[in-house]
Amino acid sequence: MAPTTRSKQSTPERQNAGSSSSTSTAVKSQTLDGEKGLRVREGSRARQEDVVDPNYALGLANRSHENVYLFVPNVIGYIRVVTAAASLYIMPTHPKVCTFIYFISCILDVFDGMAARKLGQESKFGAVLDMVTDRCATACLLCFLSATYTNHSLLIMFLITLDFSSHYIHMYSSLVTGSSSHKAVTSDVSRILWYYYHNRNVLFTVCFANEVCFVCAYLAFYEKTPIHSSVLIKYLSHLLPVRQILYHTPAPLDYLLETLGNVTWAQLVFWLTAPVCALKQVINVVQFWKASKILVGVDLAERQAAREAAARAARGR
Repeated sequence: MAPTTRSKQSTPERQNAGSSSSTSTAVKSQTLDGEKGLRVREGSRARQEDVVDPNYALGLANRSHENVYLFVPNVIGYIRVVTAAASLYIMPTHPKVCTFIYFISCILDVFDGMAARKLGQESKFGAVLDMVTDRCATACLLCFLSATYTNHSLLIMFLITLDFSSHYIHMYSSLVTGSSSHKAVTSDVSRILWYYYHNRNVLFTVCFANEVCFVCAYLAFYEKTPIHSSVLIKYLSHLLPVRQILYHTPAPLDYLLETLGNVTWAQLVFWLTAPVCALKQVINVVQFWKASKILVGVDLAERQAAREAAARAARGR
């Protein structure tokens, strides 16, 4: 049983419990180092929470000596953007080079997180940059697949819509509930999402296999060489008694081996990673549904707080 962890994310029940103590939606300014830097937002959550004033944040970003833009993980993020854009630019004409560059962008996704934790340079800007890069690169690849496989364009457009909408609504629900990160999901909210986001090996495996599946669908359109005709298989056939082995295999297995020999490497890897890709879509659906319920709970908590405030105001008159 997965342990229950608690983050800053508040549940609707806790919001209901504390909504009566804070009903005003006004924003009060406080002083931070002699300037108006923090605001106390009341009424929208179970507790009062300090949030940075936008004008103060803009001024601080303009004059601060600590340049978050040049944090090492963020620089890696910029390289990811450039490599992803380069791969998309040559996608119609150079499939192998495109695939190589695209996977460089994917692999760098691991190193920016490692650098952020190692160097103590985790930032909200970097987290959003990482998510936006992932979503845009995948969406562009799927757009190309939609134009390539026109018979499946509706399915591919649905995948694009699901990917964007589930991540957007999940990010928004994390913000309105005060979560420190969209990955800070508690097991009592969703055990599936908790395990997905809190186990880095699972997160990387699912995301990487999902990208591999889409890339192999792209390569399958260009690569038409069957596995049995590939240079590697021809070389191995001279070293191993393949023909003798196949000669003594049962008919069903012989048919299976013959069928597999007629597919391309891209098609084979596509079908091997397709179950993981399907799992990723299930996770997106769960993410969308749970985030929707959280937002509805926040709405109900705020409406209840407004009714209680109106009732107190009526009694005070």
